[in-house]
Amino acid sequence: MKRQQIANLSRREFIEAGMTAGIVLLARPLRAAETANTLPLITKAIPSTGEKLPVIGLGTDAFKESVRDEIRDEIKRMSELGGTVIDTAAAYGDSEALIGDALATLGIRDRMFIATKLVGTGFGTTGADSLARSQQRLKTQRIDLLQVHNLNGVAELIGPLQQWKKQQTIRYIGVTTSRVSQHGDLLEVMRKYPLDFIQVDYSIANREAADKILPLALERKLAVLVNLPFGRASLFKEAAERKLPPWAADIDVSSWAQYFLKYVISHPAVTCAIPGSTRVAHLADNQAAGRGRLPDASMRRKMEEYWDNKSS
Repeated sequence: MKRQQIANLSRREFIEAGMTAGIVLLARPLRAAETANTLPLITKAIPSTGEKLPVIGLGTDAFKESVRDEIRDEIKRMSELGGTVIDTAAAYGDSEALIGDALATLGIRDRMFIATKLVGTGFGTTGADSLARSQQRLKTQRIDLLQVHNLNGVAELIGPLQQWKKQQTIRYIGVTTSRVSQHGDLLEVMRKYPLDFIQVDYSIANREAADKILPLALERKLAVLVNLPFGRASLFKEAAERKLPPWAADIDVSSWAQYFLKYVISHPAVTCAIPGSTRVAHLADNQAAGRGRLPDASMRRKMEEYWDNKSS
């Protein structure tokens, strides 16, 4: 397969192409993932309470009615593998409703840590209306983490969020961004408001957050969820003609997905990464990154150097 053809593939198409075009090292190794999922589970504490979360969760912005059965199966398998964190949003189409239906059908709501996001105040609705809609769709009265989506309306929403936390309608307060262009605004919000969580874009190819945001999260004792750990699947495309380094096994890595995720979750400030997927095989591979050994500072530098060396 030509390099340009590979560059134009989605994550799912890329995996399928790898299976048929002989890109064996990049095909999702389900058997290896299942083996890795027998290793010890890695958890990290939420700084504000000490509650521990598994370090690999699930992002759901691609959840659609057309894959309802796959979503239910994926959430079921995630729970079986020890994962708990599911991140969604009022703005993610059918996502909240599909998650709520799956959790109700499976009877596992109490095992999961559900994070969602408010519709911003500039979209013709109130924070209270957005929360009520999320509760109804998720089929739960209590939200584990309620976040201000893309920092939209933080000043207006922080008061209600604090009140809902006091009333135990929500357990934690957070804000999110997925754009480097908002990192400056995120820093200001982190310094100004009483938060439990932030959510930010971070990957081995997008290390911007490591300069100021992640150090400030450590200083302010804020939990960190990481979105886009695969760079909207771009990392898989970049890895299409590359091999995993032979020393990847030293940190219990057997796929590029695990390589990318272990790099992210090994940062001291990161609490949990939330890679998106709609297939059980992808989820199992991702969850395997949350087990076994984590890279130390020296190994993280080695991972960066290997990734940055495009000839490897």
